[in-house]
Amino acid sequence: MMSEAKPLLAITMGDPAGVGPELCINLLNQTSILSQCTPIIFGDYECLKRVSDELNQPFDAKVISYKESLSRDMFSGQHGFVLDFSNINYEAFIPGEVSAMTGKVSFEYFDQAIDFALKGLVDGIVTTPINKFALNLAGISYPGHTEILQTKTEVPSVTMLLTSKTISCSLVTTHIPLSQVSESLNSERIYEVIEQTSVAMRSMRSKEIVRLAVLGLNPHSGESGLFGDEEARIIQPAIERARSNGMDVIGPLAPDTAFIIQNLERFDAFICMYHDQGLIPLKLLSFDSAVNVTLGLPIIRTSVDHGTALDIAWKGLVDSSSLLEAISLASALCFSSNKCYV
Repeated sequence: MMSEAKPLLAITMGDPAGVGPELCINLLNQTSILSQCTPIIFGDYECLKRVSDELNQPFDAKVISYKESLSRDMFSGQHGFVLDFSNINYEAFIPGEVSAMTGKVSFEYFDQAIDFALKGLVDGIVTTPINKFALNLAGISYPGHTEILQTKTEVPSVTMLLTSKTISCSLVTTHIPLSQVSESLNSERIYEVIEQTSVAMRSMRSKEIVRLAVLGLNPHSGESGLFGDEEARIIQPAIERARSNGMDVIGPLAPDTAFIIQNLERFDAFICMYHDQGLIPLKLLSFDSAVNVTLGLPIIRTSVDHGTALDIAWKGLVDSSSLLEAISLASALCFSSNKCYV
């Protein structure tokens, strides 16, 4: 797959009404990124040019039309690339306001990036934010990137891991209402997340053994069944199975004390039962520096840890730290012998 000294990474521009275009311009001006990888922006060149002019922030990249017959050797040289889809209708476009059109084009960038990765034309994907409401306006009924990836790659399940230097959290359930979390939990799924997270953290932290903490679902982890029995009935069997297979796992921990400072130093990652159980502490401690990694895929995919930020789009206010971290991690994973994404 990868024979070059640097990996080819598809960077999706995301929803053009959000901060994605500005993030892409910022990364193209980062010489440190060009030393790690060859970035290929899957997006609209005219959009990038308009943001550049609006912010008086020029950028340097070679532009290649998406309509051309493409091969890996076209993306060589000490610069970035823009794979230009030319698919934005500017008569129906207002920065900071999503629409069916912006949802449609953001999906097209991501959809094609996945195809490129599956064909070996790129070595990995790094995504900037899409807008779930815009996707649905366009008739694309996915909750987000993760679910699109699972469908396109035809894998039975995937795991969302968000990781930073301070804290890492994997999610057993993701984009579902809280009222559906309990009925969605099962021991097999929890074990799968523990196993995938163990493999991923060993790869990313270069450790032979990593220590994982599994959180309970209920207050006080059920208080011996007084506040719920999911811990004993569903979560504990998954933990015991993981231990029997040689993984260093403890739990279920009471969620209200799981993230104390001592535990952040003690554990390499936390296995969380639902979306906000993991993302509230993670974003409190590492907002704009954490990276979203999708586990369980045959390809590499990392992402920023934030959304489209429509209120600051096209204003020169976006922090690119999370994107730069996501690119650095994706680049490193391309050289890893322990493929944490499979």
